[in-house]
Amino acid sequence: LRLVAVLKTILEGEKAAVLKRDCHLPLSFHRRQEELKFSLGLQRLQHRVREIQALRDGPAGEGPGQDGSVPGDGAMQSPMAGDPPQELPTLILEAMKELEAAKQQVLKRIQIWKRQQQLAGNGALFEENLAPLQKRCESLVEVYFQLHQQVMAASAELGAELLPRLLERFSEVLSSLVKR
Repeated sequence: LRLVAVLKTILEGEKAAVLKRDCHLPLSFHRRQEELKFSLGLQRLQHRVREIQALRDGPAGEGPGQDGSVPGDGAMQSPMAGDPPQELPTLILEAMKELEAAKQQVLKRIQIWKRQQQLAGNGALFEENLAPLQKRCESLVEVYFQLHQQVMAASAELGAELLPRLLERFSEVLSSLVKR
């Protein structure tokens, strides 16, 4: 652990020295890092939606087919009555947290774009290309609707307590994206 701490300190020092020396690096470096972070979060969210759909289809569909194709579902299918209803809400809540985190990243990027637009009035450089921001929003909304569809399809398994809370969180995500 001490070795890791020493290496971390050295790398942080190197990063600070590089950033201090080259003024153009931070903007492109941070922008690329942010893009990768968002696409990773979006891929994780899409994977969660596929997991939810596989879990929903597993107990209702043919058990042996799912057991052979998805290794994780085989263990869940043996206690069919107990595990899936508990596993499904957990997966959906995790997906909801990831959706909200991705929404926060999009809103942060929108705020940065707005600030850059304001600074452009003072003569700062401003990239007016909205295509990357639009692509982010469209990707997020697409996953939002897929997740919403899975939640509505699993509404009977979620119960009367969890479903209204999830629907409220869904409407908050969409309304904040539309408003900003």
